[in-house]
Amino acid sequence: MFAKQRALVEAYEEINLATEVNNLESQDFLLSLRNICERNNLSVIILSRDEKVVVSYQGNDLILKQRLLSYFMEGSRLNVKVIKRSDDFTIEQYTDPVSGFEYLDLFGELSTGERFMLRTSVEGIKANVYISNMFLIMIGLVGIIAGSITIQIVMGRIVKPILKLTEISEKITQLDFNAKYVGKGEDELDQLGQNINQMSEKLESTICELKEANANLMKDIEKKEQQEESQREFIANASHELKTPIALIQGYAEGLKEGIIEDKDSRDYYCDVIVDEASKMNSLVKSLMSLNELELGNNSVNIERFNVAELIQNQIQTMSLLASNQGITIEYEPTEQYVFSDEFKVEEAFRNYLSNALNHAEGEEKKVIIETVSEEELLYVKVFNTGQQIPEDAIPKLWDKFFKVDKARTREYGGSGVGLSIVKATMELLGQKYGCENREDGVMFYFTLPMK
Repeated sequence: MFAKQRALVEAYEEINLATEVNNLESQDFLLSLRNICERNNLSVIILSRDEKVVVSYQGNDLILKQRLLSYFMEGSRLNVKVIKRSDDFTIEQYTDPVSGFEYLDLFGELSTGERFMLRTSVEGIKANVYISNMFLIMIGLVGIIAGSITIQIVMGRIVKPILKLTEISEKITQLDFNAKYVGKGEDELDQLGQNINQMSEKLESTICELKEANANLMKDIEKKEQQEESQREFIANASHELKTPIALIQGYAEGLKEGIIEDKDSRDYYCDVIVDEASKMNSLVKSLMSLNELELGNNSVNIERFNVAELIQNQIQTMSLLASNQGITIEYEPTEQYVFSDEFKVEEAFRNYLSNALNHAEGEEKKVIIETVSEEELLYVKVFNTGQQIPEDAIPKLWDKFFKVDKARTREYGGSGVGLSIVKATMELLGQKYGCENREDGVMFYFTLPMK
């Protein structure tokens, strides 16, 4: 509206100036008026002093004339709003009651005395305003859409990595180091993510080292406790087992010293008892020392390939005299079967099985049956003896040091209750199976050896 008012004032000044220089009906004035009206989209009418139309352009002469005359008439001024009033002209906003259109009218008298009116339509302003508003709305919508896309892109490049880093840091606090940040390493967030990855890897490595060190420490503590417990049991059991032979040796030696035995046969008997008990003590001490070394893991393992059949036959030959004296038959069908293990330790374990079987073989027909059975990649070495079965609740205790099912019988043949403990320690050192099973007419002991 301000622009339209200014255009009206400028047009008035140009027309007023033109009328002072040229005649209103001259070609120069009419050309100048035409340019002014077309340039500013104006309608113009100029009336002479006797109210005749001198000049009219771009409008209905009758309507413009009536409107111009009404401005100079006294009385009611309906549908009119004064916008600006000066000594030379007045600008009013007029609403046509018929069409409802609004106009800006500038009217007054020229310096030469003619009345005039310049009119421009406000509807054009409204149209321009509508177009401008629509344009701004569209630009605003485009801006909102573009801004939303930009925000999403920014969030994708900034907020999402931050949320991902937050998630990773939360997992790290829970000692979960599997989550890793993946970035291109082009900005500060990617650099931060890479640093968090390095920190996570370092923490994981450090915690693993600490856990490994702690596990080793716990193993050392456990091993030390086991050693201490083993030493206490060793001392207690050894003292108990050595008490009887020492007492016998002491008693018979004192008898000899006091001279209570006069005849040679009795003295020889006393000496035989002393020698026999000393031999049992020596054997017990050797077994205990061997068992103690196995349990403490101080023995090295020498793996080699050897024929089990030869080892078994050698032990049968060594025990054949003892078996013959006790009326025991040893049955074994030798078959070449090679295994990979420590031959010396396997020989000691088998010797304990065979000795145990010979000492417990009973029945009308005393037998010790030895067999080897291959299953997949393992060779089972089995030693069976006829006789009484072992109570099921006592089988798990057989492998404990100094455990004896029948203490009187064990003492009778000089057993110490250490042999099966040596088998257990040996097989555990070699990482093999061992066990005992009751059969219908006796007991069978076994252990396994690797064939590959």
